[in-house]
Parts: sequence; C-alpha cells; structure tokens
Amino acid sequence: MKPLKDQLKGAQERVRAAARTRSAVKAPAEPEPPIKPDTEPDFRTLFKDVRPLKASGKVPHKPPRPSAKPRFGHGHGPLTDAQQTAMLQHMSAWFEPAEIDARHSRDGMPGNTLRRLKHGHWPVVAELDLHGLDRYAAQDRLVVFLHRARERGVCVRIIHGKGLSSNGEPVLKKMVRQWLKSHPDVLAFCEADDRCGGSGALMVLLKTRHRE
Repeated sequence: MKPLKDQLKGAQERVRAAARTRSAVKAPAEPEPPIKPDTEPDFRTLFKDVRPLKASGKVPHKPPRPSAKPRFGHGHGPLTDAQQTAMLQHMSAWFEPAEIDARHSRDGMPGNTLRRLKHGHWPVVAELDLHGLDRYAAQDRLVVFLHRARERGVCVRIIHGKGLSSNGEPVLKKMVRQWLKSHPDVLAFCEADDRCGGSGALMVLLKTRHRE
C-alpha cells in the first residue's frame, strides 16, 4: 500500500489534469445579434424627382347607363308572312343537303349494283308512299318501314314525290335521300324508271340478315 503522501500527490495531479481538460473545452459561441433592417425612406425623399402633371381642364365623358327596358328599333318588329316564309326557307338550308343525289352506292359494292337495281334484278318486296306527310312524320314512317322490310327481302320502293307542290322546293325528295345515305341498313339506292315513278320514287337495296 502506497504511503499517504504519495496518495495525496496523485490526487492533486488528477485534479490539475481535470482542470486542464475543462479549460480546453471551449464554451459555446454566443448567437450574433440580428441585423436590423434599414429604415424605410421617407415618401417625399423617395419621389423628390417626380413632377406632377399640369391640369388639362378637360372633364371626362361618362356614357349614360343603358335602360333596363329593351327598345326595339327598326327590323325588330313583327314579321310579315312573306318575311317569315323567306326566313324559314333560308334556315331550312342549314339542315337540308344542297344537292339531290339521284343515286348512291356504299363503298365496297360491286360496280354493276346500281344498274341491276335500276332494271329490277331484285324483286320489290315492299313499298312506302310518303305523300302528304311532313318531314318529321315521314322520317318516323321510313324508319319503321325499313326495319320491317328486311324481314321480307332486300329491295323496296319508296315514293316521296317530286316536290312540285312544296313552294317549288322538293323537301321530302332531299331529306329522304339524305336519310337513306346515312341509314346503316341501306346499301344502295337509285331513281325508279318512268313506269314506277321516275324521279319521285327510289329503288332501295337493303342488307340481308346473314350479311351482319
């Protein structure tokens, strides 16, 4: 066992070593004070170079507010019968084809289809007469007719008239041919010969069931 004097000396050296260690550890740095923002410049100082405009002496014109009640001027009054007829004829051109197709054949059909249809190669299994009907009733009648006619055969005759009594405009003649061109069951159509109605009737070739 070491003598008491040596023990005290060793304890003193340990205390001095601990003190040196504590002095070696740096204290945390204090945070830097925040930077103060610059003071906002005075308004007059900021715009000291600006010169005001001279007064023009003009008074701005304010248009009058429109009235809440509409005023009908020239051309907005009631239309006469002649004006209404002319307007309806003009508007009907938006929905009617400009030309009348005398014949039509869907893409992919044989080249002699229209000739065979014209000369009665396929027997007529049904006939529809649209005389006296307006365009809406005629369209409904035509849709039902084509649906039922496919149960009988492939060739039908549709009589739409020449349209000479419709103020000189063949309305049904145009519309029926346009409807047939867009109907999914119609393969071709052409005008009938003079014995069967001429330009007032159509021979129509329909799809058969087994072609679907």
